Amino acid sequence: MLSFLKSKKTSGPTSQYDQLGGEQGVRAMAERFYDIMESDPRAQDLLALHPQPLTTIRQKFFEFLSGWLGGPQLFTEKYGHPQLRARHLPFRIDVEMRDQWLLCMYQVLDEQVHDQLLHMQLKQQFTRLAHHMINTD
Repeated sequence: MLSFLKSKKTSGPTSQYDQLGGEQGVRAMAERFYDIMESDPRAQDLLALHPQPLTTIRQKFFEFLSGWLGGPQLFTEKYGHPQLRARHLPFRIDVEMRDQWLLCMYQVLDEQVHDQLLHMQLKQQFTRLAHHMINTD
């Protein structure tokens, strides 16, 4: 048999979690997201919704992103299904809050995701997610 006809064994598509650098890359995204929220005056209303200090919420966001991006299901293992919309119902989330959240997340993507296709995919996914969270006109 000709050796060049043998197919290469592949392990399937790489998760977004892995493409972002695994735990280290995803944790950096979560941390930078909250750094931006804390420092950008355009996100002040969004910041005001979050309990201080942000230590616990930073960890929860990392755990959520880990599973949501195809890595270990850390959030689900600790807290059950994310049920993001239900968990956020006590908070007034309107278009302005969505836009402030996306402002922070888009900046993270611009700074940390250099692969154009992955950047575009994540931007679309985060945009859909943020729009889904709106619970107030």
